[in-house]
Amino acid sequence: QVQLVESGGGLVQAGGSLRLSCAASGSFFSIAVMGWYRQAPGKQRELVAIIAGGSVTNYADSVKGRFIISRDNAKNTVYLQMNSLKPEDTAVYYCNQRLAARTYWGQGTQVTVSS
Repeated sequence: QVQLVESGGGLVQAGGSLRLSCAASGSFFSIAVMGWYRQAPGKQRELVAIIAGGSVTNYADSVKGRFIISRDNAKNTVYLQMNSLKPEDTAVYYCNQRLAARTYWGQGTQVTVSS
């Protein structure tokens, strides 16, 4: 069973930055597809960014040029560097792992951007 533990959320002013971390338990982290999703109140959960085992990345259009996803396979950790934050980035951010047709979710971390 894989466990994902997010950290780094909080309250920040518009234009500021935050760095989210997600520590994963279990084996085979280096070949897993890791992702960050978010869910704002009253909205569906949406993809923010993903990074494959070979470090190929993909981003939602709304965060391109502002967010950077990265991974440290030695630490079983994936990061999301969020810059130039906007109030519309306010949401609960969830870490996601896809490995061998199985999907795992973290408990989520709140990010609030004030205007």
